[in-house]
Amino acid sequence: MTTLVLTVVGDDREGLVAAVAEIVAAHGGNWENSQLAELSGAFAGIIQVSVAVERADALRAALQTLDGLLTVTAHSSDTAGADTAQPRRFSFRVLGNDHPGIVREVSSALTAHGLSIERMTTQTRDAAMAGGRLFEATIVAKVPASVDVDAVREAIERLAAEIQVDVTLTH
Repeated sequence: MTTLVLTVVGDDREGLVAAVAEIVAAHGGNWENSQLAELSGAFAGIIQVSVAVERADALRAALQTLDGLLTVTAHSSDTAGADTAQPRRFSFRVLGNDHPGIVREVSSALTAHGLSIERMTTQTRDAAMAGGRLFEATIVAKVPASVDVDAVREAIERLAAEIQVDVTLTH
């Protein structure tokens, strides 16, 4: 078996997931993990599929028939020989008044300490009492064994004060 990571993007409408799932199943693929969302009328997602090595190229070709409905790109994900040990994770939530640069600052701080973002969700919403917009993010980052988690925590807390957001560590 091989793993393909599919990225899908298109105008949102009914049947998009079913169309991809039908092609994956028709080629003996197994839909394993996915993150799918509708944002401002667009549908986007990332899907992990396992499929027999000899059927991978046919699956890629069949997914291209969705062009016009969805743009689908299949990336090979070679997991053979990958380290299967559970990595350490650093998780936190960011909440504050929305302003440009929050994601840039937070992601740069993580990168500077050698962390890789594993999962991130963001949203803006109206601030109930004060007016304006609130920015909220939930971030899970992978921490290499060589990284001092306490140093990362301190850096994120300093950054939060600088960019005027609250950070809640969930690690």
